Amino acid sequence: MAKLIHTMIRVRDLEASLRFYREVLALTPSHRLDFPDFSLVYLRNAEADAEIELTWNQGRQEPYTHGDGYGHVAVVVDDVSARHAELVQAGHGPLPVKEFKVGDTLLARFFFILDPDGYKIEVLETHGHYH
Repeated sequence: MAKLIHTMIRVRDLEASLRFYREVLALTPSHRLDFPDFSLVYLRNAEADAEIELTWNQGRQEPYTHGDGYGHVAVVVDDVSARHAELVQAGHGPLPVKEFKVGDTLLARFFFILDPDGYKIEVLETHGHYH
């Protein structure tokens, strides 16, 4: 069987990205590989088996484009409203909390937030399928 180990995204400002992922998702470097013209930094926390790999190409000035294929990375938290309020207070500017329902049945409570390179992160409340 295959096991998901990481998702890679390219970042323009490595320090800004490290700060964002630490403050917003409590992800910190677990492994780092520095080469002459690029670095790979793997982020994780105790809650996750998989990592996010930040790829930083030194000297890159222009923003990366996401095309129409990238969707989002998703994480779960125990209380979406509380986490949303904390991120607003910290100045991270998450989008509004939304609910996804079928009739009166709640399927998901979530919000999106953008990292420094504009990648969407979906923050879901632990519920039903999302745990």
